[in-house]
Amino acid sequence: MTTSAIVEELWASPALQEQIILVCSIVSINFGLYNVYKVLSVKVHSHGDGSYADIELQDAGTASDEAVEHKMNEIAKLIQDGSSTFLREEYFYTFVFTVIFGVIIFFTAEQYPMMPYTTIPFLLGAFTSIIAGYIGMQIAVRANVRTAKEARHSLDGAFNVAFRGGLVLGFTLVGLALLVLVLLIMAYKSHFHLELTQSDPKKRTEAYLMMFEAIAGYGLGGSTVALFGRVGGGIYTKAADVGADLVGKVVENLDEDSIMNPGVIADNVGDNVGDIAGMGSDLFGSFAEATCACLVISASS
Repeated sequence: MTTSAIVEELWASPALQEQIILVCSIVSINFGLYNVYKVLSVKVHSHGDGSYADIELQDAGTASDEAVEHKMNEIAKLIQDGSSTFLREEYFYTFVFTVIFGVIIFFTAEQYPMMPYTTIPFLLGAFTSIIAGYIGMQIAVRANVRTAKEARHSLDGAFNVAFRGGLVLGFTLVGLALLVLVLLIMAYKSHFHLELTQSDPKKRTEAYLMMFEAIAGYGLGGSTVALFGRVGGGIYTKAADVGADLVGKVVENLDEDSIMNPGVIADNVGDNVGDIAGMGSDLFGSFAEATCACLVISASS
């Protein structure tokens, strides 16, 4: 079979297209999970009898690897706990706002009165955006300390850990976003089957346009969560950064990012929740918006 014949067969079979998209999204998610395994396979010493509690980072050249790793893991645990606590609080308020906004959409923006055709994609988009941001933050705080450990011995090893940490967010985000979107389209196509198979081309086009305009709520949901993630996390990290510098360097004359300054922990928490969790939600929102915009444009063409 020639290439042109394969393309023509693929073009004529929407079901085959959907299956290819589903397979690609699942492969993307699994590849992200594989990189999670590779990152976590780098072990960092995390137990001891407390004899390492007073070690300072400037002693890293003379202290044992076990002692330094224990101290790094201790600091990383504080950042992980702070990031998780912040996200739980932020996502609680985001959830409340999303539910209220979803109710408003249900009563004001639905094309069919009292039918949640736009509300459901909106809520799915918001929920998927939350998952994307949370996955990115959780792997980042674990990749950070492992990158630091590898950097003490090998630049190549540190780069590989950091790169794999970024791959987790990139592949799981795109795979998850695509998977939810294509499943949503398949469900709506099944629900609107009679309208989408009409013999009148004009009515069929109108049905597709209405369906994809409803699905466009998916992108709106992602952007809603991204707004909270980027703005809330960004304000937090800048406040913590400036506060840590003012108190540490100006008042107490400490070094930049000294572990003697508790504000440094807050600064690193802010970096994770703003630059990673917020960025993950923002990237998801951009992906969902751009894809939904293409669907609406194609349906109206």
